[in-house]
Amino acid sequence: MELGLRDRLAIVCAASQGLGKAAATLFAQEGAHVVICSRDSRRLAAAAKEIQGVAASGARVLAVTADLTKPAHIKRLFRTALRTFGRIDVLVTNAGGPPVAAFSDLDDRTWQRGIDLNLMSTIRCIREVLPVMQKQQWGRIINITSFVAKQPADDLVISSTVRPGILGLSKVLANRFTREGILVNSVAPGFILTARQQEIGAVRAKAAGITPPEYLEKLGKTIPAGRLGSPEELASVIVFLGSERASYISGTTVNVDGGFMKGII
Repeated sequence: MELGLRDRLAIVCAASQGLGKAAATLFAQEGAHVVICSRDSRRLAAAAKEIQGVAASGARVLAVTADLTKPAHIKRLFRTALRTFGRIDVLVTNAGGPPVAAFSDLDDRTWQRGIDLNLMSTIRCIREVLPVMQKQQWGRIINITSFVAKQPADDLVISSTVRPGILGLSKVLANRFTREGILVNSVAPGFILTARQQEIGAVRAKAAGITPPEYLEKLGKTIPAGRLGSPEELASVIVFLGSERASYISGTTVNVDGGFMKGII
């Protein structure tokens, strides 16, 4: 299937590893130019080199070191992308997750960092890209959230509080900007085998008195698909939503969870 992404420009946030890196890689393989960012400049440079190595002919990969909790860094990221490529067609918002902790263990500083990292970074990135997409009369915004946006987890309190707000924001923006050719959607990954998932698994395994591999094996059995997902499986959904082919999808959230979530909405 031709996705119509060749020579488009996609910005993928937090793409030095995990879900963001997988999405950026697939965009580049489809012929899109890709701008990736991360706080870790060394890991980011390595990721950019790896992605460029598998990119389609003519696709360029640009790495910009940026801390998404800092507004000035976000502005620099988008200015650099626009100055280099002259357009921004796709934005994939993404950021690391807040800590695994009980409500009583979270102070104001930790709450504020989680809000800045997961909610305000999304708001600020979209704020930067919307005028560009409005001028083009074409754009795709895909927000990576989590299954906890729909099905809260007791030990992911900050994430379970903040991420539903991103779904509300996505719906409001879709209602407003779809008529201008800007489609806004979210993806809600379930248990995807990333470094973040291994970090969460280690905490939960310790609490349960089992090893991390034992925890992941037990977790896989609770998922109808019988296993955890791969970053590449989520990336396939993201890249489709960022393409010409997703031209009548806006304001929705796609669960990518192997059937884990119990609700029907």
